[in-house]
Amino acid sequence: MKKFTNAMYCLFGFLLFAVVVSVSAPKAYATHSWGGYHWARIANPFTLKLGDNVSSLWDPYLATTSSNWSASTVLDTTIVPGQGKANCRPTNGRVEVCDKTYGNNGWLGIAQIWVNGLHITQGTTKMNDTYFDTATYNKPAWRNLVMCQEVGHTLGLDHQDTTFNNTNLGTCMDYTNDPDGTIYGQLSNEHPNAHDYEELGIIYAHLDSYTSVSQTIAQMAQNYGDGASENRGEWGRLVRQHGRLAVFEKDFGGGNKLFTFVIFAE
Repeated sequence: MKKFTNAMYCLFGFLLFAVVVSVSAPKAYATHSWGGYHWARIANPFTLKLGDNVSSLWDPYLATTSSNWSASTVLDTTIVPGQGKANCRPTNGRVEVCDKTYGNNGWLGIAQIWVNGLHITQGTTKMNDTYFDTATYNKPAWRNLVMCQEVGHTLGLDHQDTTFNNTNLGTCMDYTNDPDGTIYGQLSNEHPNAHDYEELGIIYAHLDSYTSVSQTIAQMAQNYGDGASENRGEWGRLVRQHGRLAVFEKDFGGGNKLFTFVIFAE
Protein backbone atom coordinates (compact mmCIF):
# COMPACT_ATOMS: atom_id res chain seq x y z
CA MET A 1 0.00 0.00 0.00
CA LYS A 2 1.32 3.43 -0.87
CA LYS A 3 2.14 5.78 1.97
CA PHE A 4 0.09 8.97 2.43
CA THR A 5 2.10 12.10 1.79
CA ASN A 6 1.61 15.23 3.87
CA ALA A 7 -0.32 16.80 1.00
CA MET A 8 -2.66 13.82 0.86
CA TYR A 9 -3.29 14.02 4.61
CA CYS A 10 -4.07 17.72 4.27
CA LEU A 11 -6.50 17.04 1.42
CA PHE A 12 -8.18 14.24 3.37
CA GLY A 13 -8.53 16.48 6.42
CA PHE A 14 -10.02 19.30 4.35
CA LEU A 15 -12.59 17.00 2.75
CA LEU A 16 -13.57 15.55 6.13
CA PHE A 17 -13.98 19.05 7.56
CA ALA A 18 -16.14 20.10 4.61
CA VAL A 19 -18.42 17.09 5.06
CA VAL A 20 -18.81 17.74 8.80
CA VAL A 21 -19.58 21.42 8.22
CA SER A 22 -22.12 20.68 5.49
CA VAL A 23 -23.95 18.24 7.74
CA SER A 24 -23.84 20.13 11.01
CA ALA A 25 -24.03 23.80 10.03
CA PRO A 26 -27.45 25.50 10.21
CA LYS A 27 -28.82 26.40 6.80
CA ALA A 28 -30.74 29.54 5.85
CA TYR A 29 -32.32 29.05 2.47
CA ALA A 30 -34.73 31.96 2.38
CA THR A 31 -33.11 35.20 1.22
CA HIS A 32 -35.88 37.73 0.71
CA SER A 33 -35.54 40.08 3.65
CA TRP A 34 -35.96 43.72 2.66
CA GLY A 35 -32.69 45.28 3.82
CA GLY A 36 -32.93 43.70 7.26
CA TYR A 37 -35.76 46.04 8.30
CA HIS A 38 -37.85 44.60 11.13
CA TRP A 39 -40.03 45.50 14.09
CA ALA A 40 -38.09 45.87 17.33
CA ARG A 41 -39.38 43.60 20.11
CA ILE A 42 -38.15 42.02 23.32
CA ALA A 43 -39.74 38.59 22.90
CA ASN A 44 -41.06 36.15 20.29
CA PRO A 45 -43.71 35.63 19.19
CA PHE A 46 -44.80 39.27 19.14
CA THR A 47 -48.16 40.63 18.04
CA LEU A 48 -48.55 43.26 15.34
CA LYS A 49 -51.83 45.15 15.04
CA LEU A 50 -53.44 45.54 11.61
CA GLY A 51 -55.79 48.53 11.59
CA ASP A 52 -58.95 47.73 9.63
CA ASN A 53 -59.75 50.75 7.43
CA VAL A 54 -61.12 48.65 4.56
CA SER A 55 -64.64 48.19 3.22
CA SER A 56 -66.76 45.12 3.95
CA LEU A 57 -65.76 43.76 0.52
CA TRP A 58 -62.12 43.67 1.62
CA ASP A 59 -62.71 42.42 5.17
CA PRO A 60 -62.55 38.68 4.28
CA TYR A 61 -59.26 39.19 2.44
CA LEU A 62 -57.77 41.08 5.37
CA ALA A 63 -58.92 38.27 7.69
CA THR A 64 -57.29 35.65 5.44
CA THR A 65 -54.05 37.62 5.26
CA SER A 66 -53.93 38.09 9.02
CA SER A 67 -54.53 34.39 9.59
CA ASN A 68 -51.91 33.42 7.00
CA TRP A 69 -49.12 35.54 8.47
CA SER A 70 -50.03 34.51 12.01
CA ALA A 71 -49.01 30.96 11.10
CA SER A 72 -45.43 32.19 11.57
CA THR A 73 -43.72 30.95 14.73
CA VAL A 74 -42.20 34.36 15.48
CA LEU A 75 -45.17 36.70 15.10
CA ASP A 76 -48.93 37.02 15.18
CA THR A 77 -51.13 39.65 13.60
CA THR A 78 -54.42 40.82 15.05
CA ILE A 79 -57.07 42.95 13.35
CA VAL A 80 -58.13 46.05 15.30
CA PRO A 81 -60.30 49.07 14.46
CA GLY A 82 -58.46 51.32 12.04
CA GLN A 83 -57.17 54.77 12.88
CA GLY A 84 -56.01 55.71 9.38
CA LYS A 85 -59.24 57.47 8.45
CA ALA A 86 -59.78 58.79 4.91
CA ASN A 87 -56.11 59.52 4.19
CA CYS A 88 -54.80 56.26 5.68
CA ARG A 89 -52.55 58.08 8.14
CA PRO A 90 -49.88 55.89 9.75
CA THR A 91 -50.05 55.07 13.45
CA ASN A 92 -46.95 54.40 15.53
CA GLY A 93 -46.44 50.75 16.41
CA ARG A 94 -48.92 49.23 13.96
CA VAL A 95 -49.96 48.86 10.30
CA GLU A 96 -53.00 50.66 8.89
CA VAL A 97 -54.67 48.72 6.05
CA CYS A 98 -56.81 50.77 3.66
CA ASP A 99 -58.74 50.70 0.40
CA LYS A 100 -60.12 53.55 -1.66
CA THR A 101 -60.74 54.65 -5.24
CA TYR A 102 -57.39 56.39 -5.44
CA GLY A 103 -57.82 57.11 -9.15
CA ASN A 104 -56.13 56.16 -12.41
CA ASN A 105 -52.65 56.86 -11.07
CA GLY A 106 -51.16 53.61 -12.34
CA TRP A 107 -50.71 51.62 -9.13
CA LEU A 108 -52.73 48.65 -7.97
CA GLY A 109 -51.40 48.43 -4.42
CA ILE A 110 -48.72 50.02 -2.26
CA ALA A 111 -47.11 49.28 1.09
CA GLN A 112 -45.21 51.86 3.10
CA ILE A 113 -42.89 51.38 6.07
CA TRP A 114 -41.34 54.10 8.21
CA VAL A 115 -38.01 53.05 9.68
CA ASN A 116 -35.49 54.36 12.18
CA GLY A 117 -32.22 52.63 11.48
CA LEU A 118 -33.23 49.02 10.82
CA HIS A 119 -36.38 49.16 12.94
CA ILE A 120 -39.86 49.58 11.45
CA THR A 121 -41.89 52.06 13.48
CA GLN A 122 -45.16 52.16 11.51
CA GLY A 123 -46.66 51.01 8.25
CA THR A 124 -49.58 51.36 5.84
CA THR A 125 -50.97 49.35 2.95
CA LYS A 126 -53.36 50.67 0.31
CA MET A 127 -55.51 48.85 -2.24
CA ASN A 128 -56.61 50.94 -5.22
CA ASP A 129 -60.26 50.17 -5.91
CA THR A 130 -60.10 52.14 -9.15
CA TYR A 131 -58.41 49.05 -10.61
CA PHE A 132 -59.83 46.38 -8.33
CA ASP A 133 -63.31 47.33 -9.54
CA THR A 134 -62.35 46.41 -13.12
CA ALA A 135 -62.92 43.02 -14.72
CA THR A 136 -59.18 42.28 -14.73
CA TYR A 137 -58.59 42.65 -11.00
CA ASN A 138 -62.01 42.22 -9.40
CA LYS A 139 -61.25 38.60 -8.56
CA PRO A 140 -60.59 36.85 -5.23
CA ALA A 141 -57.17 35.63 -6.37
CA TRP A 142 -55.92 39.14 -7.19
CA ARG A 143 -57.31 40.56 -3.94
CA ASN A 144 -55.67 37.78 -1.91
CA LEU A 145 -52.33 38.17 -3.69
CA VAL A 146 -52.03 41.94 -3.32
CA MET A 147 -53.39 42.13 0.25
CA CYS A 148 -51.11 39.30 1.39
CA GLN A 149 -48.05 40.76 -0.30
CA GLU A 150 -48.47 44.34 0.86
CA VAL A 151 -48.89 43.24 4.48
CA GLY A 152 -45.89 40.93 3.99
CA HIS A 153 -43.77 43.97 3.06
CA THR A 154 -44.69 45.66 6.34
CA LEU A 155 -43.31 42.61 8.18
CA GLY A 156 -39.90 43.12 6.55
CA LEU A 157 -40.22 40.77 3.58
CA ASP A 158 -39.12 41.47 0.02
CA HIS A 159 -40.24 39.58 -3.11
CA GLN A 160 -39.15 36.01 -3.75
CA ASP A 161 -39.47 36.66 -7.49
CA THR A 162 -40.32 39.73 -9.58
CA THR A 163 -41.10 38.17 -12.97
CA PHE A 164 -44.78 38.15 -13.90
CA ASN A 165 -44.86 35.49 -16.62
CA ASN A 166 -42.75 32.65 -15.18
CA THR A 167 -43.81 29.65 -13.11
CA ASN A 168 -45.54 30.48 -9.83
CA LEU A 169 -43.58 29.80 -6.64
CA GLY A 170 -46.71 29.26 -4.57
CA THR A 171 -46.32 32.43 -2.48
CA CYS A 172 -47.91 35.87 -2.40
CA MET A 173 -44.38 37.31 -2.30
CA ASP A 174 -44.03 36.22 -5.96
CA TYR A 175 -45.59 38.37 -8.64
CA THR A 176 -47.54 36.70 -11.41
CA ASN A 177 -50.12 37.22 -14.14
CA ASP A 178 -51.89 34.07 -12.91
CA PRO A 179 -52.40 34.47 -9.13
CA ASP A 180 -54.60 31.41 -8.61
CA GLY A 181 -52.58 29.23 -10.99
CA THR A 182 -55.58 28.19 -13.08
CA ILE A 183 -54.44 29.56 -16.44
CA TYR A 184 -51.20 27.63 -16.75
CA GLY A 185 -51.85 24.89 -14.21
CA GLN A 186 -49.43 26.45 -11.73
CA LEU A 187 -49.35 26.87 -7.99
CA SER A 188 -51.54 29.51 -6.34
CA ASN A 189 -49.75 32.72 -5.31
CA GLU A 190 -52.49 33.82 -2.92
CA HIS A 191 -50.85 32.91 0.39
CA PRO A 192 -47.38 32.71 2.04
CA ASN A 193 -45.26 29.58 1.62
CA ALA A 194 -42.66 27.81 3.76
CA HIS A 195 -39.84 30.06 2.55
CA ASP A 196 -41.71 33.15 3.76
CA TYR A 197 -42.07 31.70 7.25
CA GLU A 198 -38.44 30.61 7.13
CA GLU A 199 -37.31 34.13 6.23
CA LEU A 200 -39.40 35.63 9.04
CA GLY A 201 -37.66 33.22 11.41
CA ILE A 202 -34.29 34.50 10.17
CA ILE A 203 -35.28 38.18 10.36
CA TYR A 204 -36.62 37.86 13.90
CA ALA A 205 -34.09 35.36 15.25
CA HIS A 206 -32.54 37.99 17.52
CA LEU A 207 -34.26 40.11 20.17
CA ASP A 208 -34.02 43.85 20.71
CA SER A 209 -33.67 45.91 23.87
CA TYR A 210 -36.97 47.73 23.28
CA THR A 211 -40.12 47.36 21.21
CA SER A 212 -41.40 49.46 18.30
CA VAL A 213 -44.67 47.48 18.28
CA SER A 214 -46.33 49.96 20.61
CA GLN A 215 -48.20 53.24 20.45
CA THR A 216 -47.16 54.31 23.94
CA ILE A 217 -43.37 54.52 23.69
CA ALA A 218 -41.55 57.61 22.45
CA GLN A 219 -40.54 57.08 18.84
CA MET A 220 -37.65 58.77 17.06
CA ALA A 221 -39.63 58.62 13.80
CA GLN A 222 -42.93 60.32 14.58
CA ASN A 223 -45.30 60.37 11.61
CA TYR A 224 -42.99 61.83 8.99
CA GLY A 225 -45.60 62.75 6.46
CA ASP A 226 -49.21 61.76 6.91
CA GLY A 227 -49.00 58.72 4.62
CA ALA A 228 -51.73 60.21 2.47
CA SER A 229 -49.65 60.65 -0.65
CA GLU A 230 -50.69 58.45 -3.53
CA ASN A 231 -48.54 60.41 -5.97
CA ARG A 232 -45.29 59.03 -7.31
CA GLY A 233 -43.61 62.41 -7.10
CA GLU A 234 -43.87 62.42 -3.30
CA TRP A 235 -42.38 58.96 -2.62
CA GLY A 236 -38.76 60.10 -2.88
CA ARG A 237 -36.11 58.61 -5.12
CA LEU A 238 -36.61 55.42 -7.10
CA VAL A 239 -34.20 52.82 -5.73
CA ARG A 240 -35.33 49.75 -7.68
CA GLN A 241 -37.72 48.85 -10.50
CA HIS A 242 -38.52 45.59 -12.28
CA GLY A 243 -41.21 46.21 -14.87
CA ARG A 244 -44.42 46.84 -12.95
CA LEU A 245 -42.71 46.67 -9.55
CA ALA A 246 -40.91 49.57 -7.89
CA VAL A 247 -39.46 50.66 -4.56
CA PHE A 248 -38.99 54.29 -3.51
CA GLU A 249 -37.05 55.79 -0.62
CA LYS A 250 -37.63 59.12 1.13
CA ASP A 251 -34.84 60.10 3.54
CA PHE A 252 -35.78 62.41 6.43
CA GLY A 253 -32.31 62.33 7.98
CA GLY A 254 -31.15 60.92 11.29
CA GLY A 255 -31.73 57.35 10.13
CA ASN A 256 -35.44 58.03 9.55
CA LYS A 257 -36.73 56.89 6.17
CA LEU A 258 -39.94 56.02 4.36
CA PHE A 259 -39.97 53.11 1.90
CA THR A 260 -42.82 52.70 -0.58
CA PHE A 261 -43.35 49.36 -2.35
CA VAL A 262 -45.48 49.63 -5.49
CA ILE A 263 -47.18 47.22 -7.86
CA PHE A 264 -48.41 49.00 -10.98
CA ALA A 265 -51.55 47.87 -12.76
CA GLU A 266 -51.24 46.33 -16.21
